[in-house]
Amino acid sequence: MYNANLITAPETEITVRTGETADTARLYSRAGLEMVAALWLKLSAEHRLMYEHTWLGVPLIQLPADAIVMQELIWRLRPDVVVECGLAHGGSAVLYASILELIGHGFVIGVDREIRAFNRAALRSHPLAHRLRLVEGDSTAGETVAEVRALAAAAGRVVVVLDSHHGAAHVARELELYHTLVTPSSYLVVMDGAQAHVWDTPRGRPEWRTDNPLAALEPFLAAHPEFECDPSCTRALVTSSPRGFLRRRAAGEPVRREGRGERAA
Repeated sequence: MYNANLITAPETEITVRTGETADTARLYSRAGLEMVAALWLKLSAEHRLMYEHTWLGVPLIQLPADAIVMQELIWRLRPDVVVECGLAHGGSAVLYASILELIGHGFVIGVDREIRAFNRAALRSHPLAHRLRLVEGDSTAGETVAEVRALAAAAGRVVVVLDSHHGAAHVARELELYHTLVTPSSYLVVMDGAQAHVWDTPRGRPEWRTDNPLAALEPFLAAHPEFECDPSCTRALVTSSPRGFLRRRAAGEPVRREGRGERAA
């Protein structure tokens, strides 16, 4: 167990040393906060802490701050449909469905290349099954996109979450296929861009440094000025999705300048 009685002072410094290089900051400064957040992200990935939680009995696979932000967005936006590419066990879909249940309308479209039998059975028997629609297939395949569009056709407000394969080429394809579903003032959420920041951990992979959702996100933002990064969604700093919460501007809405809160952990 760590030392819960660790003593610090206003002048306490933290140093990260790797080989010949070292970075030092005062622990209680903004720089110290950002350094610790970056380290906590790496440690969370290394120790797979995002796999530790469930939502209403279903494995969630999200960092707590990201789950809280998604709750905030859905409660505020009150969407008719949330599209999630990358269903996995279904915990995120159940999270979104639980907020829609409290709101009193809407459903989640969960898309995955393979929905395993035990996951499908768990979701079909869940108390929130009536708020879930499951689509099995590659999220970038034409027939999958057509099925999602048909399910969402009558929706007045749509949120889209991309959380399937995290290779840059796949995410770029998903962005082009799904961004038009996002309604004005709603959100397109690109999960796990933090893959770019955890490539150097023991469990990480060197190719993540360049092949990650952020590599697809920046060209998309440059080509689609109707979307802007919302820095308030990553204000907790420890996030799997730096720059990943994209808001679609309403017609005629001016471009907003990004603040320091968008600094990736």
